[in-house]
Amino acid sequence: MNKITIICGTNRVDSVSYQISVIYQQLLAKAGCNAEIIDLTDLPNDFAFTALYENSGKNEEFNRFRKLMADSDKFVFVVPEYNGSFPGVLKTFIDGLEYPGSFKNKKSALVGISSGIQGAGLALSHLTDIFHYCGMEVLSLKPKLSHIEKNFDGQQITNKLYQLLIEEQVDKILAF
Repeated sequence: MNKITIICGTNRVDSVSYQISVIYQQLLAKAGCNAEIIDLTDLPNDFAFTALYENSGKNEEFNRFRKLMADSDKFVFVVPEYNGSFPGVLKTFIDGLEYPGSFKNKKSALVGISSGIQGAGLALSHLTDIFHYCGMEVLSLKPKLSHIEKNFDGQQITNKLYQLLIEEQVDKILAF
């Protein structure tokens, strides 16, 4: 079975994105696939200055994330909407990875989360463009979990449609 890594797309402590990542991990485990979560809160505080560009590969703390991403075959990105797009820390994380090896010829699934009506639709569109540029295929089913505060109780997704979409996406990423 392919190695799947789930990326919580924010470095906000105790985020809903992380909680949804855990639910996704549990659904994958139920389907017989063990997946690891990368929580961007675990990134080194200075990685934007010590692990990118001329410093690529020189930050040992960040290198473990680079290795995990390089060794993965598939990814699930759980992405909150920040100012009409995705968090800057996620873009910086992507920029710090080996190019194009981290994503080329690999596959991913995207889940959007927002407090508003769009469910991070623009964020997922922006991220899809970046991944296509990097040579990664993106699953077409992209659940957009809008008004998340009304549809998640802190433990489980309470919206039956959202739960069904996530479960369908789990099946699709496993078969993708």
